[in-house]
Amino acid sequence: MAAGGGAAGAAAAAAAAIAEAIKASGAVIKMKPGEFQKLLDRMEEPLVVVSEGGFFSTRYQYLTSYKGLHFYAKASEPLRLPSSAEVMPSEKIWMPG
Repeated sequence: MAAGGGAAGAAAAAAAAIAEAIKASGAVIKMKPGEFQKLLDRMEEPLVVVSEGGFFSTRYQYLTSYKGLHFYAKASEPLRLPSSAEVMPSEKIWMPG
């Protein structure tokens, strides 16, 4: 592995693990960005997978798990994440269907 790639590799591994868990559990709840932020504000130390991308305009994707359910949001502007959030950058968040 290249020098400095450890953190990126760990983030990619965590994102892959969450993606596998989502495929295994099946249900992902899509939320409006504001509702997603409200959910994060209720959590003590949320783990949030974040992806930034897009072709013609930048879009931001967010994924978290709360009480056994998985929540996803897509926004055109970055969301304000709680300071207590553990943020895992991801190259891409793929949602089935």
